[in-house]
Amino acid sequence: MDSKDLINLTEHYSANNYAPLDVVISSGNGVWVEDVEGRRYLDFLSSYSALNFGHRNPRITRAAHRQLDTLTLTSRAFYSDVGAHLCKELSELCKKDKVLLMNSGAEAVETAIKAARKWGYEVKGVPEGKAEIIVFDGNFHGRTTTIISFSGSPLSKKGFGPFTPGFVTVPFGDAAAVEAAITPNTVAISVEPILGEGGVIIPPDGFLKALREMCTKHNVLMIADEIQTGLGRTGKVFACEHEGVDPDMYILAKSLGGGIVPISMVAANTPIMKVFEPGTHGSTFGGNPFACGIAREVLALIREERPQDNSAELGAYALERLRSMKSKVIKEVRGRGLMIGIDVDPAAGTAKDFCKKLLHEGLLCKDTRVQTIRVAPPLTITKAELDKGLDLFEKVLGTKESFSISAFLKNPLKALTKAL
Repeated sequence: MDSKDLINLTEHYSANNYAPLDVVISSGNGVWVEDVEGRRYLDFLSSYSALNFGHRNPRITRAAHRQLDTLTLTSRAFYSDVGAHLCKELSELCKKDKVLLMNSGAEAVETAIKAARKWGYEVKGVPEGKAEIIVFDGNFHGRTTTIISFSGSPLSKKGFGPFTPGFVTVPFGDAAAVEAAITPNTVAISVEPILGEGGVIIPPDGFLKALREMCTKHNVLMIADEIQTGLGRTGKVFACEHEGVDPDMYILAKSLGGGIVPISMVAANTPIMKVFEPGTHGSTFGGNPFACGIAREVLALIREERPQDNSAELGAYALERLRSMKSKVIKEVRGRGLMIGIDVDPAAGTAKDFCKKLLHEGLLCKDTRVQTIRVAPPLTITKAELDKGLDLFEKVLGTKESFSISAFLKNPLKALTKAL
C-alpha cells in the first residue's frame, strides 16, 4: 500500500483525535526517517521530545533487547532488580529522596496533583476538599479529565465538562499575579519551565527563582513539569537549572523511555512522598522492568555522552542562524537549547501551512498555537545535519516573500510578482 492508501486506511478506522501531516513513516535512524515510498526526511519534532536521543539510538536499542530477553513485566505485586536500580538513579539525578514510577506524562502529572493535595491536607493542614493548585495560562500538562480542567487549550476542554475544581490560573511569567493568587489553601504551584505546546514561551529571567522563593515563604510546593524540557532538551539536564532552582517535585516522561516505551516519574522528598500508602496510587505497568531497563540506559547516556552540551551549543547556533535569517515571514524566534519556536506572520499563512511546505522539502516539524512552528530535533544531531535543516527553513521562510492570500485579494498583480 502507498502513503495515500495508508492514510485513507487510518482515517477510516482511527478516531479523528489528531491532524497529522500527510507523511507515512516506515523507518527511522538517528535524525532521519523514511516514508513508505522511500523518501527521506529530517525529523525536527522528535515526537515532542520523546526522541531526544534519536530514532533507534544504538545503545538504547541494545538495552531494550537485553531487557526484552530477560524480564518485561512483574506488576508492582513484586519487586524487580532493574526497578530498584532505576529508582536509586532517578533519585540521585533529581536530588530527591524518593520517586514514583508511572507510564505516561499525564499519569505523572495526575500523580503530582494527588501528592500535592494529600500533602496539603495531611502535612500543611488545609481543610479537606479545599486544596488549590496555581497553574498558568497557556499550559499543557496532558488531556485527562482532571488535567483539561485547567488546560490552557479551549479545544482540549470543549464538550468534556463538568470540570475538576481546585485550580487557579494566572498569567505565565507574572510573579506578582502568582503572589496575589496564593491563599492559605494553596498547596502547590505547577509550572512548565518553558511552555512547549503553549508556543515555546520562555518566562522572564528570574521568574522561576521568584516562584521558588514564594513557595518557600508560603509553605507551598513547587512542581516542575519537565516532561518536554527535561533530560537535556534546553541545554541542561533540567530547565530549572538555568535559574539554579530546585523545585519540590520533578515530573519526567517522554524521553525517559528513549523513544521506545512510555515511562514517567515524579520525584520528591520524603515529607511529600510519604502521603502515598499501599492502595492509594498505582499502575500495573508503572515501573515495569522493560521500561526501567531502557530508562537506566537513558540516564547512563546522559551521564556519559552529555547530549545536553550538544543541545546548548547547537541550540545557540540555530537561534543565531534563524534570527539573522532575512525573511518577511518570520516575526519572532524564541528558544533555549534545541527547543525553539518560530512565529510566522499571519498575513503569510499559518504555521501549519509552512510545516506542509517544509514537509515537501524533506523536513518534519509541527505547528502549535496556530502561528508557531516548533523546532526540536534530536539532541544527538550533528552540526552538518542541523545546517541542512536550517537551509531548508531558509528556503521556505527566507528572502523570497511567500504568497499571501490576503495580499492577493488586495493587489493580485503585486502579490504574484513578490511570490515569483
